[in-house]
Amino acid sequence: MTLGNKGRALIQSFEGCRLESYRDVAGVLTIGYGHTGNVTEGQTITPEDADRLFDADVAGVVEFVNRVAPTANQNQFDALCSFAYNLGTNALGGSSVLRCFKIGRFSDAARSFSDWDHAGGVQVPGLTRRRQAEANLFLEEA
Repeated sequence: MTLGNKGRALIQSFEGCRLESYRDVAGVLTIGYGHTGNVTEGQTITPEDADRLFDADVAGVVEFVNRVAPTANQNQFDALCSFAYNLGTNALGGSSVLRCFKIGRFSDAARSFSDWDHAGGVQVPGLTRRRQAEANLFLEEA
């Protein structure tokens, strides 16, 4: 399965696209659509670079979600990809979101998204909104 249009739009809308490097809420140097690898202070990129970085970053997430959730429908898949793109595949792999999904408890899985709306021990309103959007997409009929 590949990342669908809804998943791509969800990720990119919450990540935003910044063409100059910045520090995210956790203090990590970031550029483009949440890209964090090999970013330097004052770095700038083009919109095309941001798209290429996004495609490369999301490829590993897509591969991981295909491996751990092979029965996901497109909306579940996209929501899980957004979660993993934002928090990392290790977070998804050890989450109650994935555990509940694997045993078919989809409502519980959707509720579990909200457990992941903190950064640095503090609840972040943007993460709360993102987790709710992911949960809504996860439960949406495919």
